[in-house]
Amino acid sequence: MGVKLYSQGAAEEVTGSKHIFEIGGRQFMVDCGAFQGKRMIANKKNREFTIDSDKLEAVILTHGHYDHCGLLPIITRQGFSGNIYATPATRDIANLVLMDSARIQSRDAEFLSKQAARRGEKFNWRPLFTEKDCVKTANQMISLSYNRRMNIAPNVQLEFFDAGHILGSAFASITIRGLRGGLYAPQAAEKDELRILYAGDIGRRQKPIIRDPAVDMPAPDYIFLESTYGDRVHENSEFAMKELERVVCEAVERRGKIIIPSFAIERAQELVFYLHLLTDQKKIPPIPIYVDSPMASNATSVFRVHPECYDESVNEAFLKHHKNPFGFGSLSFTTSVEESKELNNKEGPMIIISADGMCEAGRVLYHLANEIGKERNTILIVGYMAEHTLGRKIRDGEKEVRILGDMYHVNAKVEQINAFSAHADYTEMTQWLDEIDTSRLKNIFLVHGEKGAQAFFMSYLNQHGYKDVSVVKYGETYEVG
Repeated sequence: MGVKLYSQGAAEEVTGSKHIFEIGGRQFMVDCGAFQGKRMIANKKNREFTIDSDKLEAVILTHGHYDHCGLLPIITRQGFSGNIYATPATRDIANLVLMDSARIQSRDAEFLSKQAARRGEKFNWRPLFTEKDCVKTANQMISLSYNRRMNIAPNVQLEFFDAGHILGSAFASITIRGLRGGLYAPQAAEKDELRILYAGDIGRRQKPIIRDPAVDMPAPDYIFLESTYGDRVHENSEFAMKELERVVCEAVERRGKIIIPSFAIERAQELVFYLHLLTDQKKIPPIPIYVDSPMASNATSVFRVHPECYDESVNEAFLKHHKNPFGFGSLSFTTSVEESKELNNKEGPMIIISADGMCEAGRVLYHLANEIGKERNTILIVGYMAEHTLGRKIRDGEKEVRILGDMYHVNAKVEQINAFSAHADYTEMTQWLDEIDTSRLKNIFLVHGEKGAQAFFMSYLNQHGYKDVSVVKYGETYEVG
C-alpha cells in the first residue's frame, strides 16, 4: 500500500498552504491556509477552494499565519468533524487570526452593501466564514506540545518540533507504519515506517524572542520544504539594527513619519523588541511608536502567556529581571478607529506599525494614503510582498500607486530591510538541511515559492548534494512508499 501526496495550495505560489497525504483512501491535511495577495485574486481563489471535507480524518496545523490556517472554518462548516492538531501557542494565535478575519469580512460586507445600495445595484458578496464558524473550528483544536508523540489515527503518528518561524510554529513529523504488513499491523518495524516532514515555514537563527529551528528529529524519507526566499539572501541582525537606527534617525531629522506595513503576528512584536533595544541603548531618540492594529495588540498578549516558546535571553528577561520585551515608554497600542484616525493629524516624527503586511487591506492603507505623498516621510518594507500587491509595487519603486481607489504619487522615501523576515533564506535552509539527519531522504518537495525562486533553489540544492528535488505542482499526485 502506497501513500499519495498532493497540494491544493502553495504549489508554485507562496501562500494558501494546503497539503494532503492519503493512505489507502484515508485523507489527512497539513495546513488549510488562505491565499493572500491582490485582493480580488485572493477572494476568487479562496472561494474556489473545494475538498471533500467530511472525508478528512484529521488536520495538522504547522502555525497560525493566515496563509496556513485561514480556511479552516470553511472545512469545519462543510462537514469536517475530526481533530485539528496544533501546538498550544498556534492554537491561540490561529483562533485570534480567524476571529479577526471573520470580523473584518463582516465589516467589509456591511460597507460593500451600503455602497451597492447607493448605486442602486444588487449586492451579492458574502464573507467566506463567520464568527460562529470560527468558534466551531476552535472547538475541534487539540493541543500537542513540542517533542510529544501522538497517534492521530491507526498507525499514523504526529510529533511537532520547533520551526523557529513565529510563536508556536512547528515542523510536523509524520510517521506512517504498517504499509507493507497492512495498515493495522502491530509493532511495525522501523524499516517499514514511512516518514514525511512537513516543514511549514522555517525560521531563522539568532532571531529575538523565539528559539532557533530544531535540527534533532527523526530522519525523514520526504520533506515538504518552503522556498519563499529561494533566490534571496537576508542581511544579518547586526546589519538590520544599524539600518533601523539609520532609518529612524534620518526620519527624526526630517521630522517625518515612518510607516511600517507589518503582519500583526511575530513581525510587529519583533520590531517592537528591536526598537526597545535601540531606545535603551540610546541609539535612537525616544520618539512615539504606535502599533496601530487591534490584532497585533491581542497577539502581543498571546505572546506574554507562552514563555515555553521563548529563547533563553527573553526567558531570562521575563523570569529573572521581570522586564517586558513587548512594551516600553515610547510605545502605544491603538485599538479604536478613532485613535487610528487621530494619528493622521499628529505631527512627526513618529513610527506607525500597521497591518496589513502586503498593503492590500487594513489600517495601513489609510496611513499610506495620508503619508505616501510627503517627502519627509518614510515607507519601511520589512517583509515579503506578493506579486501584484500594493506593497510589492511600492517596494519595486513605482512612482504612482492606487490606494483605496485613488492614485497617489510616491514622494515618501522607500526603504527595505530584509533581515526582519521570519523566513529562512536559501542558504539558511540549506544549512538546516545539512544539520538534520538526511540518511533516509528520498526526495525534497518544494512548496511556498514563486517559480523563479524555486528554480534557483532547486539548482542550488542540486549543487550542494541534494539531487532529488521536485517542485510541487497544483493538484499533481506524487506516490511514495
